[in-house]
Amino acid sequence: MRFITTIAIAAAIAATSAIAQVNQRKENQQDRIAQGVASGQLSAHETAKVEKQEAAINQEVHVDRALNGGKLTPAERKQVNVQQNRMTTRIYADKHNPVKQPAHQGEVGARQANQQNRIADGIASGKLNAAEASRLEKGEAAINHEVHTDRSVNGGKLTPAERKQVNRQQNVMSRKIYREKN
Repeated sequence: MRFITTIAIAAAIAATSAIAQVNQRKENQQDRIAQGVASGQLSAHETAKVEKQEAAINQEVHVDRALNGGKLTPAERKQVNVQQNRMTTRIYADKHNPVKQPAHQGEVGARQANQQNRIADGIASGKLNAAEASRLEKGEAAINHEVHTDRSVNGGKLTPAERKQVNRQQNVMSRKIYREKN
């Protein structure tokens, strides 16, 4: 009887350890993403892409656990590990490629930097999950792309009307960031 109890306890500890390992790995990757956003090594587009993939892995883990009584099978754990290894490689490659956050210019650029920092803080603190961060980064990337295009057309500057439009878009994003974090 003691032998069976010992085996059951060992199995429970192993399962708990495996779950903790998957969760810790997820946290570590979120921290690396947040650091990349804060340092400017990850552009908004790169961050949105990485966060979307991270959210897909998290959803897959959630579904697998729901189907298996809250646990992952050894094969599922192995698959998640492979996927997390790929994510680690992608994060590293994105952080070390020549694409960086655009150089911030003036008030528009300062708001872009501030909002990127707010998203990075949300990721680092755990207030934003991968799916939320992905949606926010996608919105930031769209605004950044529009600003870049407008500046290209206007010799590096934004017209007053374009600044006003970007300010409205940044206000909307600011409210979204606040809602998602709170």
